Amino acid sequence: MSYPLVILLCVGLLHFTTLSARAVIMDKLADSKICGDAECSYVLSMATALDDFIAPDCRFINIKKGQVVYVYSKLIPDEGAGVFWSGSVYSERYVDQMGIIGYFPATMVKETYKFTEDAVKIPTTGMDFYCD
Repeated sequence: MSYPLVILLCVGLLHFTTLSARAVIMDKLADSKICGDAECSYVLSMATALDDFIAPDCRFINIKKGQVVYVYSKLIPDEGAGVFWSGSVYSERYVDQMGIIGYFPATMVKETYKFTEDAVKIPTTGMDFYCD
């Protein structure tokens, strides 16, 4: 094996080990979800935040009253669990949060526009609740 290849392999392994040491798969919030497509890449709807919400952990996002929230998925709650949606916030005041996708209580927003009525139900995986 050549020397540069060994160095590249070691650096890649070190980088992977560092990432996996920080990554955490959190408890599942639900076993299934509703999405606009099988990959949950299409926006289901647009909503407006009714109040502020402070994220309790890395699975969630902070939202501020009046912010526009783009909803990507809606978790189907297990018995006794809360209803959470997944989305991203957009606002000129909170540019640092734009594009970050996380969960929030469905009760914190009012759906203002539905982009699709053709939703698909798919199971959640551990990666749906992955924290970096």
